[in-house]
Amino acid sequence: MDLLAHLEAYVATADEAGFSRAADRLGIAQPLLSRRIRTLEDHLGGPLFDRSRRQITTTELGMLLLPYARDVLDRAQRLRQAADSAGRARTLAVAVPAHCAPAALARAIRAGTEHGITLGVRELPPQERALGLADGSLGYALVRVPPERGALRVPLGLASAPDVADLACGGPRRSAHLEDLRPRRGRGTRSAAALPVLTLPEDQVPHHEDRLERAVARAGLPPGRFRPAGPAADALAATLAGQALLLCAEPFARQHGAHWAPLGDRTLHRGYDVRAAPDRSGTASVPGWLVAPLASAVGAADGEWGPPRSGAAGDDLPARLAARG
Repeated sequence: MDLLAHLEAYVATADEAGFSRAADRLGIAQPLLSRRIRTLEDHLGGPLFDRSRRQITTTELGMLLLPYARDVLDRAQRLRQAADSAGRARTLAVAVPAHCAPAALARAIRAGTEHGITLGVRELPPQERALGLADGSLGYALVRVPPERGALRVPLGLASAPDVADLACGGPRRSAHLEDLRPRRGRGTRSAAALPVLTLPEDQVPHHEDRLERAVARAGLPPGRFRPAGPAADALAATLAGQALLLCAEPFARQHGAHWAPLGDRTLHRGYDVRAAPDRSGTASVPGWLVAPLASAVGAADGEWGPPRSGAAGDDLPARLAARG
């Protein structure tokens, strides 16, 4: 027996002094309400209502038990309210790439607190961020997408040791092109054109690797010139030692004292969407206050985040043609 449903029928009938009006109040059919009353009377061991008259009345037993029934329903309502409040106040995990800016993540956490949400930040690889949204273990995540499709775009570039030639010259914002990495006569081992290029786990996603492979082929570079790296610390150490170049975002390179030049090919930049796990109703919405600090945390370029729109820099014809190889 669903005790709460039967007690609701009992209290509603006592309040309305009639089965029909009580059924209307609860939004159920009158026969169903009558069956619930009879089942409850059998369970409690006596009649709750006197049906011998035209206007039903509550029996002595019914009057005696009515305050207890109301108390049970009130406690059940408070329990539901407490559960709802706890659900709204629970910690929601937000998954981000490794090596995000801590100050920006702190702003996201503070913004969540101001909106009644406790955010827990988790650094996860791209594939695990997408899976966490699907299985509900994450509340929000920065998901890797092609740059022309994402709400956020993070320029990628080549990082090098300060004493490595080519990339260190021409000013800090000189664009780097893959064609510049073709070996030429007269360049020594400390030349950028002679070094392998390492890619971080954050960029080891299928759509990026496919585009990079096509771009490497168009530039006339050998297929093994770009190599997946393991831990970021190892790749960075090899880069600062002058043994490799590193494909990475500018904040990561500058933080560790490496020179950095942005890639001229925008189809090889990082694209992100801030996404939410579906709620109980099946909808997934990202609060606006969360997007700005996450954009800053991954180093999204100023003016390069917001809803993708037709004709934007990441959606122009040359970029789309280059992406398709």
